[in-house]
Amino acid sequence: MCWAWWRARRRRKVLAAPLDPQWQRWLTDDVAFFARMPAEQQRQLLDLVRILVAETRFVAAAGFELSERHRVVIAAAMARLALGLGPDVYRDLRSVVVYPDAWKNTALGEGAILGEAHDFGVVVLSWKDVAGGLRNDADGHDTATHEFAHVLDGLDGRFDGVPPLASRPELAEFAGLVRHHLGRLRRDRKPERRVLRSYGATNEAEFFAVATEAFFEKPRQLQKRLPELYAELVELYRVDPAAWTQSERDRTLAAPMED
Repeated sequence: MCWAWWRARRRRKVLAAPLDPQWQRWLTDDVAFFARMPAEQQRQLLDLVRILVAETRFVAAAGFELSERHRVVIAAAMARLALGLGPDVYRDLRSVVVYPDAWKNTALGEGAILGEAHDFGVVVLSWKDVAGGLRNDADGHDTATHEFAHVLDGLDGRFDGVPPLASRPELAEFAGLVRHHLGRLRRDRKPERRVLRSYGATNEAEFFAVATEAFFEKPRQLQKRLPELYAELVELYRVDPAAWTQSERDRTLAAPMED
């Protein structure tokens, strides 16, 4: 109780401080989805970014020069997943380690690694791939979104593709849906392969992370091709990204034409 009170007090203090105007400019320049969000969601996301930057331990690796701009941009990726859930979904995240580029784990003989999420509360990212994924928000491939989806999946201590974000009956239903679409993706079936990256066929955890990428990056396509999965992700994340893209489309169509 005392910790919760102190944390809430600290967050109120963070949000009461003036917002550095550079932050919004960085998000506009570096995070494509930010400009596409309705104004109210932009405000909510900025508040979450402020809290997450204050509460997250960022660590530079391999000589990377980690700046405030890097922290803000990475926190934006974190915040999009937490927009309907709140910052406490990252309560078990101990640190975010940032490399300048992809790296190799020679001890395990692995190839180039773009990102990792560990069950001991550490996420490791390649800044080059984070930046590229956030600048292109329509290809369904976003390194930061993928790895932070794993963080949410692991809130119950297991990377099993079923994040503990709903009631037990709802999670059981979602688990069945994951198994169903995972099996179809492994068999290279339509419509799964048209909207989900093949890497999602690896296992349930990777399926959930890949589905999360599609949910936020290609929401209208996912909603059209896999409506049950999209609806379940709306329930889990408590946001509807397809409505954001429709809102942007409606505003564009309603805008007066230039002479």
